Amino acid sequence: MNNSKSTIDLWQGQRLHYWALTLLLLIVYLLWAVLAKPYPYTFWIAVAFPVLHQVYVWFTWRIELRHSAISNSIGFKVYVVLFFLLFGGRFVSLFALAWMDSGSLMLPNTMVVILTSICALPGIYAMYSVQRYFGMLRASGADHFDPKYRNMPLVNQGIFRFTNNGMYKYAFLLFWAIALGFNSSAAMLVAAFSHAYIWIHYYATEKPDMDYLHTTSDL
Repeated sequence: MNNSKSTIDLWQGQRLHYWALTLLLLIVYLLWAVLAKPYPYTFWIAVAFPVLHQVYVWFTWRIELRHSAISNSIGFKVYVVLFFLLFGGRFVSLFALAWMDSGSLMLPNTMVVILTSICALPGIYAMYSVQRYFGMLRASGADHFDPKYRNMPLVNQGIFRFTNNGMYKYAFLLFWAIALGFNSSAAMLVAAFSHAYIWIHYYATEKPDMDYLHTTSDL
């Protein structure tokens, strides 16, 4: 592990994270108010899961890179379990909201089927590609814990033949598919928030980490 003088700063990129998240949450609140504030507890739980998930990832990644704090405490396996519990919570909470708010979007059934399919098919293919070619452990941030992952080649199979970021571009369409499938306006708002917020995570946390990891792996 590199000494603390050469490690990435805990807060690098987090000013962007904080202000962009604050703006997103304000927009979400205003649009939720336009929708007449449906199902407040379920709605905000569905919003909270992406925030908890991505704050958890930022904090654990950075303290691991700086001090190997996760490896020396709960360990990578527990980190992964918590990672996927929070990731799964995003789907479960959104599904619950979409089910409760079903029909509020008032789209014709034919359009619901078409739009849901447009989102679900690439989303499912992207998740399959991540699992089959990229690996779920690697997707959870294993390169922050095990140096062998840092030198693995880029994946160019499955969805990754068309993009180097199939997870964020296409797998997150599954959230849209859930919202559209239930014809739910409240779930659509959460899906849009979740998809926008993952890109904040990318630019505020993941990209700086990747730049650091690839720089140090070349030393």
